[in-house]
Amino acid sequence: MTMINFQKAYTNLLSEDRGILLVLIGAVFIFELLGWIMQGQTFIFNSQRLFIIILQMAIIGIMAIGVTQIIIMAGIDLSGGSIIAIAGLVAASLAQTSDNFRAVYPTLTDLPVIVPVLAGIAVATLLGWFNGAVIAFTKIPAFIATLAMLVIARGLARGYTSGKQVSFFVEDFGVFGSGATPIWIFLSLALIFHILLTTTVYGRHNYAIGSNEQGARMAGINVKRHKMLVYSMAGFLYGIAAIIQTSRAETAQSGTGLMWELDAIAAVVIGGTSLMGGVGRITGTIIGVLILGIITSGFIFLRIDVFYIAIVKGIILVVAVVVDQYRHKNSHNR
Repeated sequence: MTMINFQKAYTNLLSEDRGILLVLIGAVFIFELLGWIMQGQTFIFNSQRLFIIILQMAIIGIMAIGVTQIIIMAGIDLSGGSIIAIAGLVAASLAQTSDNFRAVYPTLTDLPVIVPVLAGIAVATLLGWFNGAVIAFTKIPAFIATLAMLVIARGLARGYTSGKQVSFFVEDFGVFGSGATPIWIFLSLALIFHILLTTTVYGRHNYAIGSNEQGARMAGINVKRHKMLVYSMAGFLYGIAAIIQTSRAETAQSGTGLMWELDAIAAVVIGGTSLMGGVGRITGTIIGVLILGIITSGFIFLRIDVFYIAIVKGIILVVAVVVDQYRHKNSHNR
């Protein structure tokens, strides 16, 4: 019986994500064909390039897991990149070695690696919670509240070290961004939150609020508390992304994460999560992240000017939103 249920769930999953899987396959095919025509070599059948594509998108993917939950709840978050910047700086400032004569905190150097990691994640989670609290208790639209946080967190990042870079970390801090570690962290988090959304009360409440907030409230769901929880979860994920990014780059700066929130939102919408709320899957988001990664890597591989990447991403996002609105309209007309 368990095996039958698993097969049924797996079949439903493939059916739901079939459309965006075809888009991913189509993008791979196009760049593979153009690769042979323009560069005389394969695009996708290169293990090193494939690894780099996934590695580059792991941080956006982790952000997108949090954004998926928010959008399913009919919310939005524009502050992810800025939160990553300040969280990364806080973690970096506590991960410095004692031989660094420009340490942010000279008396707090050579700390156990768990200290900067927890500090960075805690800052991001707290800012995420603050987003949720403002939205839940003031009724300010999520767009405005998180736009304000985008500005506040970026200001905090610039003021924290007066715009200076922070570097020279303890050796153990580098493990989070080394090799394939970011990919494994991304995939592990994707699996955990897929299970949370599909099998737990947390997930059912999330979909219920996104589908009909008033109805969810009447059904006894504490909507305010759940919103704060979801935005806190997103902040927690931004914190993990900040640790990985800082570890990989071996430096932290206030400009980190600019426009990353838009890439995360694009991946989520491309992956089939409805901006109207109540519809979405982590599996679709993973495919959406891969599509963006293929496009970015493909343009670089073909040596096409990078500003075209932003144009194509924008067009794809508009198309995804139009498709979402059309699908939403049809579902209400049935």
